[in-house]
Amino acid sequence: MAVKKEKDKFSNNINIRNKKASFEYSFIETYVAGIVLSGTEIKSIRMGLVNLQEAYCFFNRDELFVKSLHISKYNQGTHYNHEPMRERKLLMKRKELNKLLGKSEENGVTIIPIRIFTNDRGFAKLEIALAKGKKLFDKREDIKSKDVKRELEKIVRLK
Repeated sequence: MAVKKEKDKFSNNINIRNKKASFEYSFIETYVAGIVLSGTEIKSIRMGLVNLQEAYCFFNRDELFVKSLHISKYNQGTHYNHEPMRERKLLMKRKELNKLLGKSEENGVTIIPIRIFTNDRGFAKLEIALAKGKKLFDKREDIKSKDVKRELEKIVRLK
């Protein structure tokens, strides 16, 4: 019986989004990358203990890493527990990495994580986006267009 309760804690359908990113950046391209995890990190991810808000990606010796991705410590972890804010390597094909490296060197373009999820085999994946920062007037236009869309949906529903 205790084993069943333990399994209920972990969800197979993990989909944690960075909602702030779509407001702060306009996405140019999106990619899916694997993450090199250690120890109890996957258990914390399956429990949903991840914060993507301030995370960003950078290149180090032609390899892509994610920094400031906070994966909380696992409660039942012992001395094998992981460090929550460590840099994690992202796994992508060399062709995609070279393409990203070339585009990320442009002025005003950055690579940010959008969401973390588990695939059908149970592996944790990180969806990253090549993004350009929005100006204040761009953000206002987005808010205005969302309000107009919401009002139109209300009118359609009432009819």
